[in-house]
Amino acid sequence: MKNYELIETKRIEELSTDACIYRHRKSGARIFTMKNDDDNKVFGIAFRTPAEDSTGVAHITEHSVLCGSEKFPLKDPFVELAKGSLNTFLNAMTYPDKTVYPIASRNDKDFDNLMNVYMDAVFHPNSVKDPRIMMQEGWHYEMQDEKDALIYNGVVYNEMKGVFSNPESVLERYIMHALFPDTTYGNESGGDPVDIPDLTFEDFKAFHARFYHPSNSYIFLYGDMDMEKKLDWLDKEYLSAYSAIEPNSDIAYQKPFDKMHTEEITYSVGDNEPLEKNTYLSWNAVVDAVDSKLNMAFDVLDYALLSSPGAPLKQALLDAGIGEDIFGGFQDGIRQPYFSVTAKGTDKKDKDKFLEVIDTTLKKIAREGLDKKTLLAAINHDEFQYREADYGRTPKGLVYSLTSLDTWLYGGKPWDYLECEKYYKELREDTEKGYFEALIGKYLLGNKHSALVICEPERGLTEKREKQLAKKLADIKKKMSKADIRKCIDDTRMLKEYQAEPTSEEDLKKLPLLSISDISKEAEKYSWKEERLADTLILNTELNTRGIAYIRFNFNTSTLTEEELQYAGFLKTVLGYMDTSNHTFQDLTSDILLNAGGINFDTNAYPDIDNYGHYTGVFSVEIKLLYDGFRFGYDIVDEILHTTRFEDKKRMQEILNESRSRERMRVEGASHSYAVNRATSYFSGTGRFADLTGGIAYYQFINRISEQFRKDPDALVRKLWEVSDKLFRAENMFVTIAAEKNGYEAFAKGFAAFKKRFSKETEAKKNRCLKLDKKYKPFEKAEAKVSPQILLSGNLNEGFKTPSQVNYVARTGLYDTKKLPYTGALRVLKVILNYQYLWLNLRVKGGAYGCMSGFGRSGEGYFASYRDPHLKETLDIYEALPEFVREFSTSERDMTKYIIGAVSELDTPRTNSAKAALTISAYMSNVTNEMLQKERDQVIASKEKDIRALAPYMEAILKKGAVCTIGNSQLIDENKKEFLTTEELFK
Repeated sequence: MKNYELIETKRIEELSTDACIYRHRKSGARIFTMKNDDDNKVFGIAFRTPAEDSTGVAHITEHSVLCGSEKFPLKDPFVELAKGSLNTFLNAMTYPDKTVYPIASRNDKDFDNLMNVYMDAVFHPNSVKDPRIMMQEGWHYEMQDEKDALIYNGVVYNEMKGVFSNPESVLERYIMHALFPDTTYGNESGGDPVDIPDLTFEDFKAFHARFYHPSNSYIFLYGDMDMEKKLDWLDKEYLSAYSAIEPNSDIAYQKPFDKMHTEEITYSVGDNEPLEKNTYLSWNAVVDAVDSKLNMAFDVLDYALLSSPGAPLKQALLDAGIGEDIFGGFQDGIRQPYFSVTAKGTDKKDKDKFLEVIDTTLKKIAREGLDKKTLLAAINHDEFQYREADYGRTPKGLVYSLTSLDTWLYGGKPWDYLECEKYYKELREDTEKGYFEALIGKYLLGNKHSALVICEPERGLTEKREKQLAKKLADIKKKMSKADIRKCIDDTRMLKEYQAEPTSEEDLKKLPLLSISDISKEAEKYSWKEERLADTLILNTELNTRGIAYIRFNFNTSTLTEEELQYAGFLKTVLGYMDTSNHTFQDLTSDILLNAGGINFDTNAYPDIDNYGHYTGVFSVEIKLLYDGFRFGYDIVDEILHTTRFEDKKRMQEILNESRSRERMRVEGASHSYAVNRATSYFSGTGRFADLTGGIAYYQFINRISEQFRKDPDALVRKLWEVSDKLFRAENMFVTIAAEKNGYEAFAKGFAAFKKRFSKETEAKKNRCLKLDKKYKPFEKAEAKVSPQILLSGNLNEGFKTPSQVNYVARTGLYDTKKLPYTGALRVLKVILNYQYLWLNLRVKGGAYGCMSGFGRSGEGYFASYRDPHLKETLDIYEALPEFVREFSTSERDMTKYIIGAVSELDTPRTNSAKAALTISAYMSNVTNEMLQKERDQVIASKEKDIRALAPYMEAILKKGAVCTIGNSQLIDENKKEFLTTEELFK
């Protein structure tokens, strides 16, 4: 360790971690190690990469360095690793002021391999020597014949066209520009599509030479490993080759303004969208000098002022008629965090009133005080999440490592935001001392370093920009000499030849690879006990949950009609956000967060894999409780399900407005998923269920009932009463719980009393509703079980037109599992398609940002593209897929990679809540542990012939002919023959 200077050590007790900060003596590299017993190990290297323009050079560099390096001269080692490693995380991310390259793995050999590939990629990339890589990943001119129009193409170019098609993304970009015009944050580090073509190869190389040096690096290591051994390896293999330099990468400080700045921009809307009440107004104030406690305090303020149901600042704006949806909050992760308040669905003329309401409301709160219960609820919720450390599929070590950069990058200690326990206690005490009100006065009221951003709708803006771009490129082509045109054609051909040329076997073998013997042969097993409490089915999963019980009260939707299912989907949003018999909706949320880890409402459909077309639809109430909190949990679930005051028309209108806004955001943020689900809904009961309760059909439903509510509010109230009456009945319920043995015992003690009271409340609710509305028709118990009244449309093959500059192209279908039984080889094929066939054709050659596929036990399959500049070409690539599978041939080494990649997905580490969710899925779909083991055995034993044997599966899926595209209006219109119907999605 003589090559490192130990700067400081610290025991982070609440994370059971020994942390050390080092500096590499020769190169100046900074290292942060977090030693503990977590076997999901994390490594990452980050660089400060301030953007000096909006060409996206940081983003393009992030993509390009992963396209081959000195030790590993493959064209795409990132893809080879994704195919053939046991990683639990593998990615790279560009932020406004940094670029991060993290990996994670539970396998020691795999972890070392990933470290080696990533270190060589960032310090010795082929991209600084081969301009074709920047052309592919960033941008290039494309013209295959002198008669062709000149166009731009490139992965990042198309990715950012997608980003800039989203109004919230455009707004965020200009908020940063308005607040920080003189710093990196005033530019777009990801790249503005208008500016990306200004990036030259010389500037690209210079950026890497300046910023990708150990002196500008921040290296983190987390988990159960020999840190001294890892640091010794880093020194010998990479860091010792460099001498320290001054990279001049400090993140510049924006000097405060002497008055508020105003910036006005526009965003694109469709032909049928209104211009009135469709503007965004956003007020933003810089919050300087953020230390650990202050950062946590502003997260609490975010919730108390703006994010909680009925938050005073949010409610004041809604009551003033400014906006249909209010969002924003504390935005950190940069040198100068800021607080944001955005009203969506308003008009520019309301800007003065918008600012006045914010000012007067904040002054009133600072003077009269915040609700103490709300503050305590926010603190309790943050602490619960911190202790639980459930970050879904993201390794917690990665979350801690990225959090460390929020202070380390700007001169602080990397553990500053990781030590939280002492501050939770202080913040609770501070609720009685006026601390939070003082923060409002100091940092928000009268803050001149602020900006008002006005984002107005402009009809036809996408088309206008496309015409401007076409003219610009036509003018460029006009000025080209014949030699220039010939060179452009040659460059296009050269790039396509480069993209089509496979990496040599010699180079492929330079990439370290695990062997099949490194893979566990045992499949992860599901485990549960079927119990009966008070004649109710209980699925009990015993897990080491550290004193937290994960409970789901499940209600079968089989008594609901197709129309009623959509109202059940809306109940997910309404429940918990309206007054009940004992709580205002504000107090309800506070009490939940003070006594539980949160409550959530959801709908799911579980296919019966033994009988296609049959499934079980479920409305679930999920709650996390400590073992002494079951009494509260039973009471609050009963209260919400039976006494929610749907008749509060004002509150209902607020929820409808917000739902309409948020559902559109979800569609725009995950259009590929919505397109896949919609196409699947043409022939699948589970797909139709998902579409009705959370897909495009649901988005259209929310818009429809919002309009109807203005004319007849009582009709919606009655419908929600009727649907909830049908759903929330004791005889319709089964429960799942994941906890330790003593947790289940505590749960069981109170269940019989809960069920008895639950049944009584059902009758009481009926009587209350009859008094309120004589037209209400209470549900009488069905004589026989009713199947869901879902009607399948058959192929609609829809093209949904949006103001987007890119497309999301989905093709779905079905194979008959009786004739073509499910096999683990399909998981291997998924890896082959996602990282070879689709990747090469859609991303590398086509310029789409993403591509994906999947095949289920029920027989359903899909193919999809993400931020795709093409449409017809993508459908043609799907159509040619069976031939690729039928002729599939690969080396034994590559086959091993595909198998390891499939096993990696099977072995994704799961949190306790994820394990609990998988238990109910396996139970409802009749998936046994024997099936899971058989699938794993088939994956590991897969050969080329097993993949070729899947060609009939692909033919069957494509034969179904189900297509759905969400995207660019012009491209959909130009390819109308690919669809049976086309329509504007946003109206």
